[in-house]
Amino acid sequence: MTRPHAGAADPGLLPGLVVAAYRRHFEIALASGERVECVVKGRVLKIAAGDRVDIRRVAGGGAIESIAPRTTLIYRSDAFKEKLLAANVTQIAGVVAPDLSLDEELIHRWMIAAEASACRFVLFANKADLPGFPALRARLAPIAALGYPVVEFAARNDIAPVLPWLADRHTVLVGQSGMGKSTLINALLPDADVRTTEVSDSLKTGRHTTTSTTLYPLPALPGDAWIVDSPGMKAFGLAHLDPDGVAHAFVELRPLLGHCRFRDCRHDREPGCAVTAAVDAGRVAPHRVALLHALLAESAAARGHR
Repeated sequence: MTRPHAGAADPGLLPGLVVAAYRRHFEIALASGERVECVVKGRVLKIAAGDRVDIRRVAGGGAIESIAPRTTLIYRSDAFKEKLLAANVTQIAGVVAPDLSLDEELIHRWMIAAEASACRFVLFANKADLPGFPALRARLAPIAALGYPVVEFAARNDIAPVLPWLADRHTVLVGQSGMGKSTLINALLPDADVRTTEVSDSLKTGRHTTTSTTLYPLPALPGDAWIVDSPGMKAFGLAHLDPDGVAHAFVELRPLLGHCRFRDCRHDREPGCAVTAAVDAGRVAPHRVALLHALLAESAAARGHR
């Protein structure tokens, strides 16, 4: 939901970048380097970290009046609500670590979100120094086999392996709690924890990064690089995806689409289905097709409530 970006058309408006978001409170970085605490004018605009906005100064801070057109918007949704994560990103980076609670379906949902938004997806496999890491490597092998980079590192010891993947990218970091996202952010930017506390106090939330999204510029890296730290998550609904395009977000299914006997094939036990044949031949994993059907059901449920 965007409005025309007023920019210099109104001298009372100041352009800025959303660098922190919590509910309806936002911190905006102006070109001068000043940070302004803002609220949204009206209730129409939905704003995310990474948005380019125009603000007007008001008593106690500023009011956001418009959003510039976005190149991308990453969010999760179900039939009833949406949770914006970041705007104008070029990459989704998932963070995982050796942990029995690791939800592998979440990883696949992040991958689909990236493909649907024409973003690059990379998986950061943290805690490579732990004894349990070889087991994690084996669990992630099917993801690497799909062509997605899996970058192994240990955030507490050496983050050099991840740096080339963040250079000249606008990245949103996603992951379950406890996988090391905050440790990675603090390794990238040693003052990030202090900055998070300042933002929390400024926005009067009394919360930490687990309940807000925060954008951090990465000036030490080449190009225009920044990273958004998102809250730890247990679910990643994609009910907003267009059902007609969901299958195209599965990289291994793209060569098969259009080759089924029936044009409207749902790849679910129909005769002459190219996807089913690929599963039977071992070229496509059954759990990936199960995820396709789950996403189509989520999309149908969401549209039924509108």
